[in-house]
Amino acid sequence: RPSGAMDWKVLTRELSLYLESQVRVGLFGSGVGLSLVLGFGVAYACYYLNSIAKKPQLVASNDRFCRFLEEYCPVVTETYYPTIWCWEGRVQTLLRPFITSRPQVQYRNELIKTADGGQISLDWFDNNDSLYYPDASTRPTVLLLPGLTGTSKESYILHMIHQSETLGYRCVVFNNRGIAGEDLLTPRTYCAANTEDLEAVIHHVHSLHPSAPFMAAGVSMGGMLLLNYLGKTGRDTPLMAAAIFSAGWNVFESVESLEKPLNWLLFNYYLTTCLQSSISRHRQMLEKLFDMDLVMKARTVREFDKQFTSVMFGYRSIDDYYEDASPCRKLKSVGIPVLCLNSVDDVFSPGHAIPVETAKQNANVALVLTSCGGHIGFLEGIWPRKCTYMDRVFKQFVQAMFEHGNKILSM
Repeated sequence: RPSGAMDWKVLTRELSLYLESQVRVGLFGSGVGLSLVLGFGVAYACYYLNSIAKKPQLVASNDRFCRFLEEYCPVVTETYYPTIWCWEGRVQTLLRPFITSRPQVQYRNELIKTADGGQISLDWFDNNDSLYYPDASTRPTVLLLPGLTGTSKESYILHMIHQSETLGYRCVVFNNRGIAGEDLLTPRTYCAANTEDLEAVIHHVHSLHPSAPFMAAGVSMGGMLLLNYLGKTGRDTPLMAAAIFSAGWNVFESVESLEKPLNWLLFNYYLTTCLQSSISRHRQMLEKLFDMDLVMKARTVREFDKQFTSVMFGYRSIDDYYEDASPCRKLKSVGIPVLCLNSVDDVFSPGHAIPVETAKQNANVALVLTSCGGHIGFLEGIWPRKCTYMDRVFKQFVQAMFEHGNKILSM
């Protein structure tokens, strides 16, 4: 009946209000709610401590190198506690640029000429106020290589310079051609496989300070480029050691991972637009050799490399380029101490593609593999504004090599 239907609606509403009031009283009046919150907190803490916070895996065939790292770079053997509310790899990767601070750094810019008529922009942090190394001729120097479209303004580069400043070291940032505001003088940019520009920069920096201890650190593609250089030169380099962070070891595996639907949406498309933006300013120069309309239509990194990068550097196919660009193929030839930090949940460099067995065949190589951290993430602390786990690894390793490196350089 109509009146019966109306009575049922009223009764239902009143019962709903009564239950809602009882739940509110029961949860927060009797302490049940507090118990639920505490129970969830304890359960999450147990999960975090048992499954998330772990010691990194240290892979090194040389016992002497291992003992050196344990003594002078102990961070690689300590438990890494990723930020408790954003430990997942994609989240760490996305948030790091927005969360981490940007230390103030005053650079001195230098443009150097290349053999083909081009120019490279170097940003120097001279650290002339260094208390530990007041003599500029012997002040330790760290060459920093940013990622694919990165420059000296990246937050992770600024933090590395800040860490180096406290230790008294000098830094110089190698900006790839055409991305740091300078003009392209020739229709050529850069890639992970071609080491000519890096060789020129290393020779130039060493010639300016031949008596200064000299190291390099590369991040993401900068790390790939540095590894490819070291694999090519072996021991024939003025660098005494190198640190590599979040390198893509196998480019085929990297692009396949980045082309998965969610990863394409979160990273691949954006990275492709960044690559296109980095060359659009030089369109008039590049149009001499490339169909720029076709290049600007690329929607993945693979498409961009197929239409632009592989063609620029004379590869017959994109597969030839990716094979040459993959550092895993040159790791056996590295002839100086190298420490490589990767997270196994890095979608840019998937864990299964990290060359663990190959690293074990070279006494100069040590891998540090964390279970979390993403790509250049490695956030830690409740509010990770400042120092990351990656920053601490960088600081301890460069200090260990500059101040105690003689203990392993003879190995």
